[in-house]
Amino acid sequence: MSGASRNWRQGLFAMAGSSLKGQAALITGAAKRIGRATALALAAEGVNIVVHYRSAEEEAQALCRELAERGVQAWAVGADLAKPEEVETLLPRALDAAGSLDILVNNASIFPPTTLENVRVEDLALNAQVNAWAPFVLSRAFARQVGRGKIVNLLDARIAGYDWSHVAYILSKHLLAVLTRMTALEFAPGITVNAVAPGLILPPPGQDDAYLDSLADTVPLKRHGDPGDIAEAIVYLVKSDFLTGVVIHVDGGRHLREIVHGPYPD
Repeated sequence: MSGASRNWRQGLFAMAGSSLKGQAALITGAAKRIGRATALALAAEGVNIVVHYRSAEEEAQALCRELAERGVQAWAVGADLAKPEEVETLLPRALDAAGSLDILVNNASIFPPTTLENVRVEDLALNAQVNAWAPFVLSRAFARQVGRGKIVNLLDARIAGYDWSHVAYILSKHLLAVLTRMTALEFAPGITVNAVAPGLILPPPGQDDAYLDSLADTVPLKRHGDPGDIAEAIVYLVKSDFLTGVVIHVDGGRHLREIVHGPYPD
């Protein structure tokens, strides 16, 4: 990142709102990938972190140790978001661990391949449970039990069009996008609800950066991003006191082509 770009970004975040130091955040799926980058970015702002994980307990505990070394408190809390009973208890457990919460980042999701030809109602139900219903249940509990603060949902830049290789997944993200707008209205004025829609950021499981590089021509900026780009957008949203119902596409402009041209190869 160039010095000019870094200074511009720092100036933008400085204008976004008051200090986050001493606040506490629950981040779902925080042990890896975008969730981990978000935890580190918020910790850099002085935010204490509840690190949610499903099966990556070792990585979650390692992240907690790293966050502690950076001067904030951190707690690892496990829950399977595919199990409604575990979703229902996650926010109370996070509150018990941290003592209070100010920020909820609904980052965790599943990304199984399905097409219109082979998608089943069971696929749709599972994706909806993890990618949309769990974030909504957590958000509703946050509104009821915390009553003020910031919620950020992770969508997908392809909600501007379709993802033909992950049909159940993209339908669940469309559902979460609608819930983002509805809860932004319902939870105001005490809580803001916004979203970030990542584009080409990380390769899917089993792929590497060569996969992302092969799709660079589908992006107007001709390159892919990285988890830090998403984390910076999340920090911006939680520092703002006058944004709600907003979706920031962090995708190098790819969603604009989705709108105009339709599907791109995966």
